[in-house]
Amino acid sequence: MIPVILSGGSGTRLWPLSRIQKPKQFLPLFNEHTLFENTLHRLEGLDDVKSPIIVCNEDHRFLVAEQLNKLNIENASIILEPIARNTAPAIAVAALQAMKINKDEIILVLPADHQINNLPEFHRVTEEAMQAAKQGSLVTFGIQPSSPHTGYGYIKTMGAFHNGTYQVEEFVEKPEKSQAEKYISSGDYTWNSGMFLFKASVYIEELNKTNPEIVKASQEALDKALTDLDFIRLNQEAFEASPSDSIDYAVMEKTSKARLAKLDAGWSDVGSWSSLWEVCNQDDKGNVLKGDVILSSVTDSFVHSENKLVTVVGLENVIVVETDDAVLVANKNAAQNVKHITNELIKNQRDEINNHRKVFRPWGYYDSLDIGERFQVKRIVVNAGEKLSVQMHHHRAEHWIVVSGTANVTKGAETFIVSENQSTYIPIGEIHALENPGAIPLEMIEVQSGSYLGEDDIVRFDDRYGRSKR
Repeated sequence: MIPVILSGGSGTRLWPLSRIQKPKQFLPLFNEHTLFENTLHRLEGLDDVKSPIIVCNEDHRFLVAEQLNKLNIENASIILEPIARNTAPAIAVAALQAMKINKDEIILVLPADHQINNLPEFHRVTEEAMQAAKQGSLVTFGIQPSSPHTGYGYIKTMGAFHNGTYQVEEFVEKPEKSQAEKYISSGDYTWNSGMFLFKASVYIEELNKTNPEIVKASQEALDKALTDLDFIRLNQEAFEASPSDSIDYAVMEKTSKARLAKLDAGWSDVGSWSSLWEVCNQDDKGNVLKGDVILSSVTDSFVHSENKLVTVVGLENVIVVETDDAVLVANKNAAQNVKHITNELIKNQRDEINNHRKVFRPWGYYDSLDIGERFQVKRIVVNAGEKLSVQMHHHRAEHWIVVSGTANVTKGAETFIVSENQSTYIPIGEIHALENPGAIPLEMIEVQSGSYLGEDDIVRFDDRYGRSKR
């Protein structure tokens, strides 16, 4: 069995902790591991699990590679989507990649941003459903509902239990609460989890019947893909030609081969702050506390502090989340409406929707300490042996002061060493590069000055990480 991990989501409903450039699947929300890492840990204990296939946004490729490396997972196939095309094409390219290994390879499709608490039960249900998948069924996992939740789609089953699964009668959209209550009382419905188990070849055969354009575009995008470091870069023109559709609409609602495995294992899609509160350990007053927090007369609330002391007095049922550059305060019952805030941030082109103050790059990270009309101050940390791209800026000059470590600086035709407590100046328009030749991290302060200080004022001439010229 090959695990297929879908990691293309932006996770904006967990803003301000989750950002487009570092969404929730790459954050440690429950323990020291990220949701992505926990998804891979979840596979331990299943029989004959092969190296995973990861499908992710191109912007997240180094986050994926770094976290795979942290878990010592080798030989993973990391497929980069040049553009989002929903789950049906994403699973199609993964299935076609799996078929290169074995035409009848079984794939277990798991979103990277879910939480499952009862791993033995997850393993048991998966192993039970394997027989149905081997016999050509498309198995989806239905979650035993604990409440009439209106944020999930539902799946109705019928017939007897066979090969660890039930026959699927219909998929239904997210209901109103009154309808959800009827679903729960009937006992015939489960929540739609978005997890699947089937032969790669069967999925492609069924998708060819219902939406052949997706298969055609996915196959062409994979055939014309470029291998770059550990990444498989799908051909952008071919993949853009694919219809954008979910696996439910494209296949599962139309196929006669759909079966459902019922799962009751402490599952959550961690889709909002209220759902995160539900699955976290709560104290005797129903509060979930993260970081430096002091409360007085507060109940049934989620309070998260990243950097500062956060105090809350006399409130109930609230969400309070503090990060370096943003604070969210919300009624827990309105947690789904965080999307209205993120829509405003996108509309106003606010960088708080994209990045945290601390921005990770393949070479290390930078932290924006201060910014004004014509200046910006950053703390830059370059990992041992890493190098920034050879680049130039049209609108800004840069002063570099080395705090610790050693910098190998290229400025025009000149290359020289800058050590601790030394500095150098990069004029506007000067081609330059920065490298850490040492065995310890290079830490420096960068002062930018100029008429425009945006990150898009970078012209790259050479980059070991394969990033675009701008």
